[in-house]
Amino acid sequence: MKKAGLLLVSSSLLALSAHAAAPRATTANGIVDGVQEASGVKSFKGIPFAAPPVGALRWKAPQAAASWKGVRKADHFAARCMQLPLFDDMVFRSDGVSEDCLYLNVWTPVRSDKEKLPVVVYFYGGGFAAGDGSEPRYDGESMASKGIVTLTVNYRLNVFGFLAHPELTKESPNRASGNYGLMDQAAALQWVRKNIAAFGGDPARVTIAGESAGSFSVSAQMINPQAKGLIAGAIGESGSLLGHMAPAPLNVGEQIGAGFARSAGASTLAELRALTAQQLLDATKKTGAWFSAIQDGYVIPRPPVAMYAAGEQARVPLLAGWNAYEGHYKQVLGNNAPTAENFSAALKKLYGDQADAAQQAYSGDVKQAATELASDRFIGFGTWKWIDSHARSSGKPVYRYYYTRPRPGQEGANHSVEIEYAMGNLATNKVYAWTDDDRALSTQMQGYFANFIKTGNPNGAGLPEWPQASAGGASRLMKLDVPSAAITATDDAHYKFQETQVKN
Repeated sequence: MKKAGLLLVSSSLLALSAHAAAPRATTANGIVDGVQEASGVKSFKGIPFAAPPVGALRWKAPQAAASWKGVRKADHFAARCMQLPLFDDMVFRSDGVSEDCLYLNVWTPVRSDKEKLPVVVYFYGGGFAAGDGSEPRYDGESMASKGIVTLTVNYRLNVFGFLAHPELTKESPNRASGNYGLMDQAAALQWVRKNIAAFGGDPARVTIAGESAGSFSVSAQMINPQAKGLIAGAIGESGSLLGHMAPAPLNVGEQIGAGFARSAGASTLAELRALTAQQLLDATKKTGAWFSAIQDGYVIPRPPVAMYAAGEQARVPLLAGWNAYEGHYKQVLGNNAPTAENFSAALKKLYGDQADAAQQAYSGDVKQAATELASDRFIGFGTWKWIDSHARSSGKPVYRYYYTRPRPGQEGANHSVEIEYAMGNLATNKVYAWTDDDRALSTQMQGYFANFIKTGNPNGAGLPEWPQASAGGASRLMKLDVPSAAITATDDAHYKFQETQVKN
């Protein structure tokens, strides 16, 4: 009996000790308790930064989160935003799928809230249709261990995040609709400005970062009036709003939205709002509808390419680049063999009387040239245009990279493969047999990113010198591989040609 009593007391003390060890932070909305990780990093997951965008708040700008009394447990990821299972490389640790999804996650290395560490806010990719802040490749623990307060942020997706509609525009005080997901991101940045000091972060040293749709988002927040003054630096991995996927104007977005509503059997906005979240999601599956950022005149006031040309973006240091295999040569050649004759025929089909100019721009080995063309048509050119425009008009340092290291067993450096390297998260992906070379590149790449977040410059002790990029031709850049090396751009002809194809 005494033994059982001692065990009971012992387990109670252990429970009290564990509870006492839980890290705590006081936000503007209330107190949160997180988790003390074995690494020494403290994590706080599932913190609300806005009210649930449900019911009457569906397709409205994010509203303030409700405050709470007592202590809120921030020990697990909240629900991910409504989405279909679109990408087989996405792994989620989130608490299911829900329209109630506006939560963020914080990893911090601080020992006291008196510290003022640099901050990075990472926006996930997924074509504005999928993704979540719980994905292991974005996990913030490794970056936090480098002395950086690290956040991932959920934002509304697909029809929930980017539906434009004439009735939505009419009811909006800003006479705009769409871009709710971008508004969510800006609301998260406003939350960071107000609350990050409680986690040891410096609200004046916030770098925003993202890959793919997250990179598009970074380029958008740099011109979003709602994010003005909230950004100290920017990192973009593969993508921007300045290329072939520039945002459509509001009236086009409204037409697409009205067409979707009809296909969903909703003739009015009230009927659309009456549909359940699942019914709306299922309707996107039936119609194949895809929603994205638009030039709404409010969040994106003017064409992004014009705003950057005029220097109207956040004038902050930028680190950006893309991967060698963003596209695949078969996207240009189809199932035809990579021969000179087949490449010429494909260029004729794509570019008509400009095929010869395309041939001159994309010369050399056919498979390589077709791969580079596919990559540029998808995302390479838009990223280059962003880098080039910012270098011309911002007056701030710009650092360009070209990532060429394939994952083990893969043909080339495909879209999104660099994320785990950059964020120090190779170990979270058990699919690949990572080598010492992979781990060395990850250490190097994360070092560059961490230095940039801290200082606006990726360079530091033990790293090959990364020169600043320049506008126009023969820019310097960092080729990230094993080994990495600074090189001079050899692809200027690509972008001179692609500029002739832009329909902004």
